[in-house]
Amino acid sequence: MTKMNREDINSSPTDGVYIYGLSLDGAGWDKRGMRLVEPQPKVLFCALPVVHMFAINEMSKEQKAQRVYECPVYKKPQRTDLTYITVIRLKTVQAPDYWTLRGTALLCDVK
Repeated sequence: MTKMNREDINSSPTDGVYIYGLSLDGAGWDKRGMRLVEPQPKVLFCALPVVHMFAINEMSKEQKAQRVYECPVYKKPQRTDLTYITVIRLKTVQAPDYWTLRGTALLCDVK
């Protein structure tokens, strides 16, 4: 995860890709702490900052010990196996199961 907005990007990363335009459903985003938080009242979707996506071979023990929610990414709000893309690991203070029970997911298109 980065703290950049789409306008801040001038060049491509050395490895991986930058992804923007994702909306968080079922949670809010703390820009300072760079983690999931409770959503604001009456706010259905929260825009996520630019994500730096790259491949890793294996998670370290430190990464496994962190509180991280593996958030599913879908093309559309209809969450089916046909619209599923991948997961993005997001930091959280709560247990990852908390966000699973809330149905928290990232959406590419909220229409």
